[in-house]
Order: sequence, then C-alpha cells, then structure tokens
Amino acid sequence: MPVAVFELPDGAEQVLDVPDDWSLMEAARRDGLEGIIAECGGGAICGTCHVQIGADWYARLDAPGMAEEALLEVVPERCATSRLSCQVIMTPALDGIRVRVPATQLEL
Repeated sequence: MPVAVFELPDGAEQVLDVPDDWSLMEAARRDGLEGIIAECGGGAICGTCHVQIGADWYARLDAPGMAEEALLEVVPERCATSRLSCQVIMTPALDGIRVRVPATQLEL
C-alpha cells in the first residue's frame, strides 16, 4: 500500500498508509492526524485540510481546480506548493509523498 509522510508542525513525522484512490485527507482523518481538521469532509469548500506538498512531489500532481485555488487564497501559511489534502488523490506514483501540516489551519 502506498504511504504518505506527514511532517507535523513540531517537526515530528507520521507515516500513513493511504489506499489507492483515497485522498490524503481521508487517511489523515482515519488515523487521527493532528492538524487536519477537514470540516467539510472532503467537499473542497472549507480549506481546513491545507497542506504544503514537498516541492519535488508537487509537480507530479494535477493542477488545482478553480474552487481549490479560491480556498487556497485564504488559508494561513499558504506557499507555492499549498494544496487541500482532500484534493490530492493517492496513486502508486505518489508512494512516499511528503507533505507538511501547517501550524495554523483556517478556522470557520
């Protein structure tokens, strides 16, 4: 099963098994990963599952859609590789993807 490596705000890392076709957010919620709030449950309407993708992995992802881009405009700690984890779907090609969980998430 593919894995994703989440770097937490304190620098600790948590490795999660992520089944193919699951979003990073789904795996984070399943495993109780701190910092991924995911208020909307994956509907890409809240921005509370923001992560920063490792630069070398970011280019492997499809570009964010218009709704995701709009939400990323308002998330705290946005960077050039920011994505909503609900929109990053695991594939075998993403095995080992590294993402950083920002210290601050959007609050609704």
